[in-house]
Amino acid sequence: MVSGLWPDVTSPRVQALGCALAAGWAAVFPLAGAGSNQSVWGALAAPGYALAGLLRLVLPRRAVAPLAVALGGAVLAPLVLLSVHERRQSEVMVVERSADLLVHTGLPYLTHPGPVSDFNPYLPLMTAFGLPRAWLGNVGPVHLLAGDARVWFAAVFLLCLAASGRLLAPPGGTPQRGTRPRGPRWGALAVLTASPPIALALAVGGVDLPLTGLCCLAPALAVRGRAGAAGVVLALACSLKWTAWPALPVVVVLLHRRHGPRAAARGAATALLGTALTVLPLVLLRPAVLAEQVFRFPLGLSAVPTPAGSPLPGKLLAGLGPAGHTLSLALLALAALAVAHRALTRPPATATAAADLLAAGLTAAFLLAPAARFGYLALPAVLWLWPRLSGERIALSPVRHDGADTASGKGAAWASSGARTDGDSSGWRSARPPG
Repeated sequence: MVSGLWPDVTSPRVQALGCALAAGWAAVFPLAGAGSNQSVWGALAAPGYALAGLLRLVLPRRAVAPLAVALGGAVLAPLVLLSVHERRQSEVMVVERSADLLVHTGLPYLTHPGPVSDFNPYLPLMTAFGLPRAWLGNVGPVHLLAGDARVWFAAVFLLCLAASGRLLAPPGGTPQRGTRPRGPRWGALAVLTASPPIALALAVGGVDLPLTGLCCLAPALAVRGRAGAAGVVLALACSLKWTAWPALPVVVVLLHRRHGPRAAARGAATALLGTALTVLPLVLLRPAVLAEQVFRFPLGLSAVPTPAGSPLPGKLLAGLGPAGHTLSLALLALAALAVAHRALTRPPATATAAADLLAAGLTAAFLLAPAARFGYLALPAVLWLWPRLSGERIALSPVRHDGADTASGKGAAWASSGARTDGDSSGWRSARPPG
């Protein structure tokens, strides 16, 4: 036990129990909706998780086979099977169609959308993930897999998390006493990828995963003082979905707190310029199309209702009529003001604190929005979890009231998220609570 309350998550029994719970969760999908993409995922993932749990009990603690089996059953097998059979969620089809439209018409949006499937609620850069399909076509299993937007969603997500994990590791891989040298949390990243919510998203949709990865990477770059790179990453995120826009002020405040006003201005200018270069041409050419499909439609203000209808508080309020819809938007605005007030009065000084603040804001936004899905909450969950799994250890120098750091010297304190790992190469010795 850790701190007398938390179970030892490095215990094979605890890990096997986690696999059993994951298997049970996955097994619900084939029972609930036979024939759906989610049911295909569940039919493959459930035995994979179950076998991984069994192997965890019988194999040595450092064995990587259980994690490999979980990844194979929950991620690789369903992704390949669904890809080669051209089965994907509607959002993936929207992204791939937008790329085809861009190639053939120069515009990634239908100018006169009819049914809900004609709407493209994403900003222009999301179209890039559909370009491999437009270029490779649908001939043969290799082209089907390589052209699938889900593969590229996953690639960006994993690369961003790996890069942020490397940035948040101790400088030079300095090990703690009694542990091996630290580096990117490959095991932690593999465990997160194999977890049911992420594995399901990777296999059947995953349109929000690139955004999630970029929002994890930007604070990690900012805390290291790489303001320009953080700005570029923010520009990429903000050009995918406007859901990422709250990340801009949070990361800018972090830059100001850690590295002063010049770094904050450089990061903000880079992010704003990059976003403008991507979005502004469409604003000038087709402002009505952009407003209708990217803003009004996701907010439930369009004549065509959005399919995002999970029974969250904002959706329930909007269902009461125009007054309820207005109240939902008003509460959303109040939540945004509360997060902004917190950022200004208690600015984050670490990537973990910045990610926590952004996660809180996005959670409030998804809960209070007139239209949202439960799956959207995976974004703030990963934002909260990943810096802790990465074991953030960034030297914090004294911070002046003007936001600039002073020289830290050898006596700098380590900023820690409180999560610890024991460096097990199997990846199963995941983060422990403090204590």
